[in-house]
Amino acid sequence: MARVVHFEIASDDPERAVRFYSDVFGWFIEKWQEPAEYWACSTGEEDEPGINGAIMRRPRTLAGGGTIDTIGVADIGGALERVVQAGGEIVQERRTIPYVGYHAYCRDTEGNVFGLLEEDAGARP
Repeated sequence: MARVVHFEIASDDPERAVRFYSDVFGWFIEKWQEPAEYWACSTGEEDEPGINGAIMRRPRTLAGGGTIDTIGVADIGGALERVVQAGGEIVQERRTIPYVGYHAYCRDTEGNVFGLLEEDAGARP
């Protein structure tokens, strides 16, 4: 079974959202190295249940919600095929995230956007 492994909170003002989630929940949040406006969120200790995520500027191409869950898959190519076969759509094709893996955004049959991630620590651009 595939599990949710990451979340993204889309925001019109990411720096305001960073302050909010840090102040309210005590999350450790830091700007990611990528040139995009993206802040990594650590939501607790590694030995605690839960997942970590990020805050990002709301992309125009991914309209349709404020939070995007990313689901870990063993084979992103196969998962993308199954999304389309089941009536969903790919809204951002597979891309490489260096040293993380391969990622794509999709939309389900209800219009919800979600991400797919095939982890591969050796991923090269």
